[in-house]
Amino acid sequence: MSSEGKKRVQFRAPQGLVDRADALATVLETDRTDILTNALREYLRDASHDDDSKQEIAEAYYADDITFQEVKELVGHEEAANFRVLKNQLRDEFVNETAEELADS
Repeated sequence: MSSEGKKRVQFRAPQGLVDRADALATVLETDRTDILTNALREYLRDASHDDDSKQEIAEAYYADDITFQEVKELVGHEEAANFRVLKNQLRDEFVNETAEELADS
């Protein structure tokens, strides 16, 4: 059992998809929750390695739509740290300071 707490979620899904999950659960002698949890875990893992998804995650972070903690959970600490550095470099103050330095040189 994971050390992580569990949270009950509720969502609607196409009937055929639920039926397929239930059939797979029967074959694997598990339950629908395990099938859906594993599918979600794999989807999130794949998204964290997909360049397009990572770009969207970074853009959401730069726009303050998601927190650093959420970014870290999605792409890992190292990648999140890189996004944080770039976000700081994209601040207006930094861009203006850099532009002034370039103009003065």
